[in-house]
Amino acid sequence: MTLTGRFVALVALGIIPVVWLGDSISRAFAVLTLWLLFVGLLGLADLLLAASPRAVTLERRLPNRVRLGERITSELFVTNTGSRHLRAVVRDAWQPSAGAGTNRTAVSVPPLGRRLVTVALTPFRRGERRVAHVTIRSHGPLGLWNRQATLHAPGAIRVLPPFRSRKHLPSRIQRLKELDGRTSVMVRGPGTEFDSLREYVRGDDVRSIDWRATARRNDVMVRTWRPERDRRVVILVDTGRTSAARIDDEPRLDTAFEASLLLAALAGPAGDRVDFVAFDRRVRGRVQGATGAALLSRMVDTMALIEPELIEMDWAAVPAQIRAITSQHALVVLVTSIDAAGASTGLLSVLAQLTRRHTVVVASVTDPLAARAVHARTTREDVYRAAAAERALLDVARVSAAIRQLGADVVTAAPADLPPALADRYILLKATGQL
Repeated sequence: MTLTGRFVALVALGIIPVVWLGDSISRAFAVLTLWLLFVGLLGLADLLLAASPRAVTLERRLPNRVRLGERITSELFVTNTGSRHLRAVVRDAWQPSAGAGTNRTAVSVPPLGRRLVTVALTPFRRGERRVAHVTIRSHGPLGLWNRQATLHAPGAIRVLPPFRSRKHLPSRIQRLKELDGRTSVMVRGPGTEFDSLREYVRGDDVRSIDWRATARRNDVMVRTWRPERDRRVVILVDTGRTSAARIDDEPRLDTAFEASLLLAALAGPAGDRVDFVAFDRRVRGRVQGATGAALLSRMVDTMALIEPELIEMDWAAVPAQIRAITSQHALVVLVTSIDAAGASTGLLSVLAQLTRRHTVVVASVTDPLAARAVHARTTREDVYRAAAAERALLDVARVSAAIRQLGADVVTAAPADLPPALADRYILLKATGQL
């Protein structure tokens, strides 16, 4: 049972008869007692006339999945199985990160009637957003006292990565088609897989001349090439403690997921097989053997439940993870942080082992605030901040140089620019026949 503001206001109105009729202390006390008794009886009568909140059945309807930041509607059907008219406020107790906003709804349900309660949800965190209970506060016709009950009505939605970088996909696929020679412009890039023969034109590489075909046709013929297909692309995302840092108001891990999704969406149409692993000291998520639309679907489902772990990354175990996926030459993309020389020691220690068998690309997000802070030196605080930013950028440059010296490639960019930058590097590797 709960009291309403209307009941409190009614009690406060008792000051009027007390002042009007209470010409003595004893008389004022008697008037106050009678008024409180009268108000209490009204409240009790109102409580008895209120419908029981436990005589209610609930049915919930929810979409299974939603992308981060998208707006959906949660539907809750409230059925009054009692014999009294239900006047109530329904509170759907969603987790705060589900973005429920106003989740209290007034309903009026006749006996054996049914009403729909909707709540707009805009989740602002990935993962499973759950609701377990619904609280119903029923009041009588006077609205003085309430009957309250909390009923079990479980529900859950899986909040997927937003994949905002998919806007870059059409232009990159177009470039792959031009590279593969499948569009009307017939742009041919270098590759390692034979495509066709055509007549020699000025500017062609003489090493592409097919002398046997030239002898048969009595004209100089050259071979054309296309990038190889059916290659392996292994994406390994570092989910250790450095992935929890927020860069440009976004966790590093979320940026890593965006870059991984764009690369997978690009490599699939290019004919390559993509495997995804999220790892720190153990595997937090894995997607293997999926192709086509199932690849991205399984990747976003897996990514939705992965959160950063506040532990150090075990780089010594990474080569074994790659070997468990493929023993053939592959493009291995390591999405991690390289902004601290000390923290990158483990990565550098295993790169030589990986680059002996694979083409390795290390992708890391950089802080755009550091780049801007370098140029702001108007105050003393700005100078100190600029010095710290310079040191951070020098650390990234030192680690990047060490990675390149060990035979791997490096892609660094701000959170919004890292996914397209990694996709461009993949296209470049295809164009130059390194994949």
